[in-house]
Amino acid sequence: MPEEIRIGVFICHCGINIGGVVDVPAVVEYASTLPNVVHAERNLYTCSSEGLESIKAAIKEHNLNRVIVASCTPRTHEPLFRATCKEAGLNPYLFEFVNIRDQCSWVHLHEPESATEKAKDLVRMGVAKAARLEPLEELTSDVIPTAVVIGAGISGMTAALSLARNGFSVHLIEKEKEIGGMLRNLYTLYPTDELAEEFLEPRIQAVKEHKRIALHLSSAVRAVEGYVGKFKVILDESGVERSIDAGVIIVATGAHEFEPEGLYEYDGERVITQLQLEEKLKKGDLNWAGIKNVVMVQCAGARGEVVGYCSKICCMNAIKNAKLIKEAHPAINVFIAHNELQAYGEEYELYYRDAKKAGVRFLRFPLERRPKVRRSDGNLIVDVFHERMQLDIPFEADLVVLSVPLVQNPDATQLSKMLKVPLGQDKFFFEAHVKLRPVDFATDGIFLCGTAHGPKDIGESIAQGYAAASRATIPLARGYVHSEPIISSVNEELCVGCGICESVCPYGAIEVVEVEEGKKRARVTGVKCKGCGTCGSSCIRRAIKMYHFTDEQLMAQERAAVVTEVIS
Repeated sequence: MPEEIRIGVFICHCGINIGGVVDVPAVVEYASTLPNVVHAERNLYTCSSEGLESIKAAIKEHNLNRVIVASCTPRTHEPLFRATCKEAGLNPYLFEFVNIRDQCSWVHLHEPESATEKAKDLVRMGVAKAARLEPLEELTSDVIPTAVVIGAGISGMTAALSLARNGFSVHLIEKEKEIGGMLRNLYTLYPTDELAEEFLEPRIQAVKEHKRIALHLSSAVRAVEGYVGKFKVILDESGVERSIDAGVIIVATGAHEFEPEGLYEYDGERVITQLQLEEKLKKGDLNWAGIKNVVMVQCAGARGEVVGYCSKICCMNAIKNAKLIKEAHPAINVFIAHNELQAYGEEYELYYRDAKKAGVRFLRFPLERRPKVRRSDGNLIVDVFHERMQLDIPFEADLVVLSVPLVQNPDATQLSKMLKVPLGQDKFFFEAHVKLRPVDFATDGIFLCGTAHGPKDIGESIAQGYAAASRATIPLARGYVHSEPIISSVNEELCVGCGICESVCPYGAIEVVEVEEGKKRARVTGVKCKGCGTCGSSCIRRAIKMYHFTDEQLMAQERAAVVTEVIS
C-alpha cells in the first residue's frame, strides 16, 4: 500500500521583508486547503531557533513526511532547513523550498495583491512537487590525506604550513625558481616598516625545512583529473612529467602588477611603477642627488581607465613609499595625486597621518580629470587638476611613480578550465559565495586564497591562506566526504552511448564507457556531478533523469502553475 502523503507548509513573514508586502495569513489559509497538506502555519522568522523548533515539533505531532518552507532564498537557507528535517527524523530530501521573497515581495513591492496571488501560485506548485519527492541518500567518497597548493607566495606558503603542521602531506607547486611570490620584490611592509626580506625569510625556511611539504619549483600544472577526495594533478617539473594524487587543491597563484605601456609617458626609468620603485629602494640604485620632486599618480590604469576595479592596496603602498623617501631625504618634495585614499582602519589612518607630518603632500583630483604627464625640454611635467582650487596645476617632476593595479596572471584562464572553476568579471578567481563560502569554489574540494582571488595586502593574504587551509582540513581530517544525491542518472536501456551528454557536462561527471563488446553507455560519477541538468536537457533519447528534479516532478509543477487546483 502506498505511503500516505502528509505535507507541512511553513510560511515566513521574515519580519516585514515578506510580510510587509505579501498577505502571509491569506497564503497560510490557502495552503491548508491544498491536497495532501495536513498542517500549515506562519512564523515571524522561520530560520530562527524558534522557527526551526516549530518545524521539528510539527513533523512529530502531525507525522509529516514532506516539508515545505516558503521564505527567502534556498541559496542561503536550504541547508539549514534540510538539516532541521534530518534532526526530526525526516529524510532531508523530502524538503521543498519556495522563494516568496525574491520572487514575490521584492519584485512586486508596490503590488501587494499580485505578490500575494503569486505566493499562492508558488506554494501550490511547491505542494505539487513535494507530493512526488523521493527520499535520497548522500553519496560518500574516501579522501586521500594529501593536499596540493598551487602557488608559493605568502598565502600559498601560509596554507601549506598550516596543513603540514596539522599532520597532512602537502605538495607546494611554484612556477618560478624561488618561492615567496611578489613579496620577494618589496622593500618594506606597511604599517610596521619592517623589511620585507626579514619578514619573508623565516617563512621560506619553515616551508623548505618542513618534512611534510614537498616543494616543486619551476613547475607548471598541465592537467587535473578526478574529484574531491581523489584528484590527480599532472605536473611539468623542469621538463619532467609527474603525477600527484591528492584529496584537496588550494589555488594561491597570486597576481602581477599591471604594466602601464602607453600611459603617463611610462618608460621604466623616470616614469616607473610602485613595484619598480620598491626594487630601486631595496637595491639602493636611485641617484637621489638629482631628484628634487617626486610625483605619485594614483589609480593609473585602474577604476575605469584600463580595468574597472580599485586595486585596494595602491594607496597604502604609495603612502609607505612616499613616507620612506621623505624621511630619508627631507629636502625632496613628494606629492601624491589621488582621487580617493583607501586608508581603512585605525592603524592605516594613523600611518597616513604620519606621512602628512613627514611632509608628504596630497592632491585630490576628480576621476574624470586624471593627471597628465608630458615632456617639455627634457623635463617631466605632471598636470594635476586640483579639485578644491578648481585649477590645473603643473608640477615639475624628476621622478613620476604610477600606482597601477594588480591584475590576474595570464595563465589563470587555462588553470580555471583545468580545475573547472570560474573567473569573475575582473578575471580573478570567483568564490562560491562571498559571505557563506568565501574561500571555497563551487567545485568541491578546491579552495582559494591570496591575490588570485583579487587585490589584497599581506595581512589579508595570510588570513585567507589560513582560512583556505582550515576549510581544506575538514575533508582531510574526516577521511571522507558527503556529496548531495541531487545528481543525474542514466537509464541504460534507453541510452545509445552517443556522447552528447559527455561533451556538454561542465564538470566532467559523465563518461561514455563500453559495457559490452560494441555497446557503449553513459555513466555518471556521482561525486563529480552538480545536478545542473545540462546532460538531461541535451539527451535526445530522454535517457537521463535528475534526482529531485524528475520529469514527473517538474511537470506536476508546470500543471500546478496553470491549474488552480492541485491534482494529488
